[in-house]
Amino acid sequence: MLLLGGAAIFVSNQGAYAQEDQNAIVLDAVTVEAQSNEILKQEGYVAKQDRIGTKTDTPIAKIPQAISTVTQKQIEDQEPRTLNEALSYTASANPNSFGYDTRNDAFFLRGFPAYYNGMFRDGLRQYNAPTAMFKTEPYGLEGITILKGPASSLYGVSGPGGIVNLVTKRPKEETFREVEVLLGENNRYQTGFDFSGKANEDGTLLYRLTGLGRDSDTFLEGYSDDKLYIAPALTFKPDEDTKLTILGELSRTKTGGTAFFYNPAPGEVSDLYEGDPAYNDYTQGQGRIGYEFEHRFNDLLTVRQNLRYSKADADLEYSGHYPVGADLARYWGHYKENVATFTVDNMAQFTFDTGPVSHVAIAGIDYTYADYDSAGAVSYVSADDIKNMPLAFAGSQKMSNVGVYAQDQLTWDALTLFGSARYDWVDTKAVNTSEVETSQKDGHFSGRIGLSYETPWGLIPYLNYSSSFAPNIGFVSAEGTNIRSAAKPTAAEQKEIGVKYQIPDTNLLISAALFDIKQKDGVVYDGTFDEDGQQRQRQLDLHSRGIELEANASFDNGFGLIASYTHLKMTIDKGLADTEGKELSATPNDIFSLWGNYQFNDGQLAGLGLGAGVRYVGESFGNDQNTIDNEDRVFVDAALSYDFGKRFDNLEGVKLQINAKNLFDERKVICSAGNCYRDEGRSIMGSLRYRF
Repeated sequence: MLLLGGAAIFVSNQGAYAQEDQNAIVLDAVTVEAQSNEILKQEGYVAKQDRIGTKTDTPIAKIPQAISTVTQKQIEDQEPRTLNEALSYTASANPNSFGYDTRNDAFFLRGFPAYYNGMFRDGLRQYNAPTAMFKTEPYGLEGITILKGPASSLYGVSGPGGIVNLVTKRPKEETFREVEVLLGENNRYQTGFDFSGKANEDGTLLYRLTGLGRDSDTFLEGYSDDKLYIAPALTFKPDEDTKLTILGELSRTKTGGTAFFYNPAPGEVSDLYEGDPAYNDYTQGQGRIGYEFEHRFNDLLTVRQNLRYSKADADLEYSGHYPVGADLARYWGHYKENVATFTVDNMAQFTFDTGPVSHVAIAGIDYTYADYDSAGAVSYVSADDIKNMPLAFAGSQKMSNVGVYAQDQLTWDALTLFGSARYDWVDTKAVNTSEVETSQKDGHFSGRIGLSYETPWGLIPYLNYSSSFAPNIGFVSAEGTNIRSAAKPTAAEQKEIGVKYQIPDTNLLISAALFDIKQKDGVVYDGTFDEDGQQRQRQLDLHSRGIELEANASFDNGFGLIASYTHLKMTIDKGLADTEGKELSATPNDIFSLWGNYQFNDGQLAGLGLGAGVRYVGESFGNDQNTIDNEDRVFVDAALSYDFGKRFDNLEGVKLQINAKNLFDERKVICSAGNCYRDEGRSIMGSLRYRF
């Protein structure tokens, strides 16, 4: 409140000075934007062109596959704290299956978990382990692209529901400087900065440095939400045909190790928080360093190489209760995981014509190496006891993956045909808790074929078939035992038809898609726990069918709109005997969201921004046997902002913003695989930003 009150006094004084000079010349305001538009070209809430759907710069409306985007403008207006929140208004995305839990990015696409095999950063896969998951800082992004359905024909290892590609903030040629201070409930204090521009006089060297620091409690006792984040970037562009961009990150977060409430029985949750405030830290460190290189030889040939090394370490302290007769006793656990990956993608792009047909063809080879290990211990004595216990080996895995791929994008008048193919060779070596080593070699073909047609009035109907292939890092358990073995690869295929409409002379994109996805050997949690207190994972076959509708718009009058609706049914084709033919737990049949934001640009209210959104999550089952029901829920979000530069010349670039999430404090229980979680209540944050 001190921040908001101080800003109000400051504005009041500035307004008095501004009124003294009635003859001042008013110049048009210059909008300083954070995004570079290098990879994801965007305008307001609408993305125009992207490189992820085809690995070439292609208009999104012409790609014959459903693609959703989260633009820089949406991130700024909604102020998401996590990647889950950033995806809350995306069609077919469901980040609501585990209630309040900021420990990891855990979400679903078209009903399938996407946090293991569906995470990409700047076009390269970001490998996640069961606990050592890379955590996304929304402040470090200039956009998110969500490619729906299987995408292995270009990207190799990926999930059947689709991939989420995080677009890192890149250097800009224009000078850009931003500082932001944010305050919120539960003693939330955060500050961020973002600087970019030319590093030398001729502009051949560009830089960007983005950073953030946060100290925060939460509504759970002993559960913090602290972070330190720094992301440097450098671009060397000696001429118009050559560019090298180096992207890095160092990050350290500390949250609570337990976000769970005691479940007295399957489908029930109590008010007893499982975490022990004296032993409840989940510390995670991560880093990445890599580059993107591109050189255009001539009109025919362009080559690119993207490379990255990344590492994530997780140190988890957790606790819980278990029944002893009529009473409850407590246990404490300590678990460590780390995963390191190296990945490189080499690609050549050929642009040419054969008669009336234009071609944009690519061919490439990529390589990935991943190294994972884990250790844990459990004590039934005390928190002090677990602190002194040695950690027992809990499994390790090494995986190498080589993939070759090719694609041709053919355009003939209004017809566009996409055809892509890929073959992967994967070598996995795993050691289980008994220190028994197993080796597994996998080879798999993936393909995609898509066709779109642009009608004279702008409608673009399309159809596609695509497949995916994903070896899994980590272990799955045999039914009813603690015996763990390396997970089998997950394979899937999709059939999709849809239509897109980029309304002429407007900044509005509307899309609809009907999809059918079949998956074999998918990895899911089964609701039981092993001797280390970790939830067991199993493999099963799934079938997802549904329809999704989406619209994104930003109009010249200052109004922006995001709307989406998804109806799907996810059934278990093969699993435990009493689950086959049932629906997968925590997978709602209906999800609807609507967000609108209006910015007053003229008149006495110039600078005022009003935003509001509603998210509806439909009913679902709380276990795979479908004997537990989850209620539907409605969340309402709101935003209020004031851009001082619209009214006061000497406050150009200053913006005050307040965001409320779950405004009406909707709190219900959500159960997944029989385990039940609680929604977070209302949260309010205020930020003051200065761009110069």
